[in-house]
Order: sequence, then C-alpha cells, then structure tokens
Amino acid sequence: MIESLTLLRPLWFLALPIVAVLALRAAWRSAPLGDWSKAVDPHLMALFARSGALLGGRRQANLAAALAAGVLALALTGPAIERPEAATFRNLDATVVVLDLSRSVTEGGRFKEARQAAQSVAEAAGTRSLALIVYAGDAYTALSPTNDRETLATTLFALDADTVPDRGSHPERGLALARRTLAEANVVAADVVLISDGDGVGQAAEREAAAIRDKGWQLHALFVPAAKALPPGAPRPDRAALDRLSGAGGGRAADIDNPQAVLDRVGASTAQHLAAGGFGVLAFADFGRWLLLLALVPALLLFRRSA
Repeated sequence: MIESLTLLRPLWFLALPIVAVLALRAAWRSAPLGDWSKAVDPHLMALFARSGALLGGRRQANLAAALAAGVLALALTGPAIERPEAATFRNLDATVVVLDLSRSVTEGGRFKEARQAAQSVAEAAGTRSLALIVYAGDAYTALSPTNDRETLATTLFALDADTVPDRGSHPERGLALARRTLAEANVVAADVVLISDGDGVGQAAEREAAAIRDKGWQLHALFVPAAKALPPGAPRPDRAALDRLSGAGGGRAADIDNPQAVLDRVGASTAQHLAAGGFGVLAFADFGRWLLLLALVPALLLFRRSA
C-alpha cells in the first residue's frame, strides 16, 4: 500500500513544519489571556480576576487548532493511489519520438546512437503509450501510439537513409505531425522528443514548438553531433537551434551522449505530468478529502463551551 502511494501536491508538505512551530509556540509560550496582560494595567487585571470577569484561554484549544491545521496541510498534499482502470486510458499520458532521418543524420551523423537514444526515451516512458514519427523532406508516422516496446525496437532497427524518400530536412513537418497525432487521440499530458542535429530548425519549427506548449504538452530535444567526417555538402549540426526550439516548447535539451536531463522529464510519473494540468484525478484516487473529515475531530474541540 505504501509503495503505491503517490502525492499529487507534495509542496504542501512545506506547511507541516510551519504548523509544528506554531503549535509549539501556542503550547509553551502563549499565556492563557494572550497579550491582554500587557495591554491592561496590572491592578485593573487583578480587580477583574477577583470579580470573576476574566475568562482565560486554554492551551488545549491552541493545540487543537494546530492539530487541525496539520491534518489540513497533510490532506492538501493529495495522498492518492492509481485507479485500477487508469492503465486502460491510453490518452492520459503519451510520448512521441520525432526522429530526424535526413542525410545529415543518417550519413553525416551518428545514426546508430540516435536510434539508441530513441530506444532510451521509450524505456524512460515506461508503460505509457509511445508513437514514432520520422522525417526528412516530409514527415511520416512510423509507429502509431502503442505500448508494444518490442515493435518499436524492431521498427527502429529497420530505419535507414532510404526510409523517407523525400530529401531535405523539415523538422516543422515532423513536429506538426506529432501535434496532430496527439490532438486526434485527445491526449491530456504528453512529451514530444525531437532527435536531430538541428538542421532545418527555423521559425516554422519554433511556431510548432510553441503550439505544442500551448496544448499543455512539452517538447524536448536530443542533439545528434556530427561524425568525424561529414559527407560533401552536408550541413553542419546546430545545437543552439535545438536549445531555442526546446525552450519554445517548454522542455529540455541534451546530447545523445548524455540524455539524462531529457530522460528524467520523460520518465516523470504520470501524477507529475497530469498534476500540472489539473487532471490528476483522472488517474488517481485522492484520499485528501477523507483526511479533511479527520480534521473535523480536533476542530470540534474549538467549539466546546466553557462555564
């Protein structure tokens, strides 16, 4: 049970030490009458005390209020477990790999390592559905959204310089196809990972990146550096262009030699992906509401009448 527990709003844990400090102060430092003893003349206070006109506060009430606040903060962290039926919803969280098959990558870059990077992204995505899009002069769907990782590995192994017949490099077409694929599936949360050497990245690609971000999804980029010897006429890799593109898409950029920054974002839990858009309740049963009822127990002590 504990292993399957997820916190939908973990930042609320920061409120717990604040509540604890206030509770200690209320229990050990607050006087029964608060600051009235400082504001009223001591002789007048003594007269009120002899006449029975004073009704002092109770430290127990302060502790009850602190306990209720602590339970409220704990409830707001959103302790939850994944719904049994959530795994059947393929459109909750998805990943799309957009792989550059232009000549500069397949012949002038490190294409084998680029395919391995795509496989690493698939592994980081875990059980979430994954699609593969390839592009050069045009873009094509190599693999529709699926959970079958073996099919993905087979497809990646079969890719080569002749897979896309259209010459050129138009990453904006690959990104546009990724966006349409996610939109048609009504995906709630998604990561789009572009694996490229940066060739062809321009304003059109940046507009597609911004459109992906506006949908609430994220665009990441993995840079494919050039091999030692570039073919004649091959464009030089442009890492700066990929950095700008991932920034426009609200994601991260990294090299295929050190992709961990991107893999960490792709491998974030479904709760983290969905919580950003407020859709966590679709996949998780939130027990915070029941903890709110538990907070009523110490809160009731605050309404106890005194003679």
